[in-house]
Amino acid sequence: MSLFSRVKPKIKSLKSDKTSFDGWLKCSGCNELIHSKELEENFSTCPKCDHHYPFNATKRLELLVDTGSFLELYPDIVSSDPLKFTDSKKYSERLKAARKKTGKKSAVTIGTGLVEGKAVAIGAFEFGFMGGSMGSVVGEKITLLIEEAISERLPVVIVSASGGARMQESALSLMQMAKTSAALAKLAKAGLPFISIVTDPTTGGVTASFASLGDIIIAEPKALVAFAGPRVIEQTVGHKLPEGAQRAEFLLEKGLIDKIVARSDMKKALSQCLRLLKA
Repeated sequence: MSLFSRVKPKIKSLKSDKTSFDGWLKCSGCNELIHSKELEENFSTCPKCDHHYPFNATKRLELLVDTGSFLELYPDIVSSDPLKFTDSKKYSERLKAARKKTGKKSAVTIGTGLVEGKAVAIGAFEFGFMGGSMGSVVGEKITLLIEEAISERLPVVIVSASGGARMQESALSLMQMAKTSAALAKLAKAGLPFISIVTDPTTGGVTASFASLGDIIIAEPKALVAFAGPRVIEQTVGHKLPEGAQRAEFLLEKGLIDKIVARSDMKKALSQCLRLLKA
């Protein structure tokens, strides 16, 4: 045997069992260990500090709408690529990837359903679909939802989670701000209420249009609600923002939103608002 040869030690592979740490994660809010199953059962909120994790559109609608009552509207409307936009990747490829990732055809799901027996027209954003950005299809679907509500005499509820206007559609995306706002003006003229629920994050053109036009605006705890992010504002104005600025608690104090509600209580709070508005 060579002077420098040695027998390599055998390395045992550690297999998962019931005592392993599989499924455990450190909470982003309190740094405590929580199990993914416990997190899921608690509506994707930490049972120790109530930190709210992202919640997709399907789960959101399941949480808010009575079981079996949701009827999706216009599910097959999809974005095209009218500008043939390309950055580091073609827009058409980004859309294809977003559809595969989320199982959705657009960044918002709309329909009608019941909230504790009360009929509503409701929409929920899918942040996983290109950051919940608002392109032509999102603006069109929200407008169609509002028009359906006017036709059927229903209140409107929209749950926002968005990075704002979709840059790949340029001015076509920005036009959706005016389009959705005009539709809400018709809803108000018809004497029907709009409840806006803003979650983390709700930013850009969505905040600057329909998300801020609710008769009642409800936010989840610590949700970022802003037009531009804190870093952009600080660089623009040359001043540091106050502690917690653009978070739900700060905006409640300043009057931009009306109520902060934990996710687990959102359906009950929404039902109460509908009754108060006699919707």
